Amino acid sequence: MISIIGIPLDENSSFLRGSAKAPPLILDAFRSDASNMYAENGFNCGDSGKVKNFGNLQLTAGKAAMDSIQKVVSKELNLNQKVVSLGGDHSITFPIIQAYSQSYPDLNILHIDAHPDLYDNFENNPYSHASPFARIMEKDLVNRLVQVGIRTLNDHQKEQVKRFGVEVIEMNNFDSSLLLQFDGPVYISIDIDALDPAFAPGISHLEPGGLSTRDVINIIYQLNGNVVGGDIVEYNPDRDINGMTALVGAKLLKELLGKILK
Repeated sequence: MISIIGIPLDENSSFLRGSAKAPPLILDAFRSDASNMYAENGFNCGDSGKVKNFGNLQLTAGKAAMDSIQKVVSKELNLNQKVVSLGGDHSITFPIIQAYSQSYPDLNILHIDAHPDLYDNFENNPYSHASPFARIMEKDLVNRLVQVGIRTLNDHQKEQVKRFGVEVIEMNNFDSSLLLQFDGPVYISIDIDALDPAFAPGISHLEPGGLSTRDVINIIYQLNGNVVGGDIVEYNPDRDINGMTALVGAKLLKELLGKILK
């Protein structure tokens, strides 16, 4: 089974707040009568025997919030649940992976994003949404980190890529026929700003030249590996147009669930 957990945290956003409002809006679009509950591979995401809506976490702030996220995810994993989380900003991925690494010691991450989120120190906030993958890698929580869709590498983050041995597929080298092979379990972290703003305008950091919705779906389904969980983060409803990005988030949620359970 999979638990869908809403994590309404955006205090670690460096530019705009708003993504804390995202989880219920993605779920509203996910359950909307405008579509059905089936992923493209035929999995019924409305099967209550396989998919459970955990609801939104009640969080405080700072380290206490991070500890709460880790504790809740760990509890679900210990119940043999897999977890798909809806953010919230990308800072939530660090405590999630802290939990996952205890249940899956040979874990790999596929990170789909416009930004590598590898800053060693951004604005003196160790939990910044610009830094979760630096925290993950410096604590040696995963075997392999593969990043797809990146189009904002600066000199510091290039150094971090080399430091941690991150595999980066930048947008200028992206091929829609990309086939990724993983040995061992895979966690998929999707920042919606990986998509071009034409497909997902409701984001804080607009980065033109990105992936299409179909590109992301193809990356998920063409991946060869055992997907054990994931997150969808950085949807900012305050910047959305006609709920368009909520629908994209809901579509990606369906396909992620389908990949994990079908």
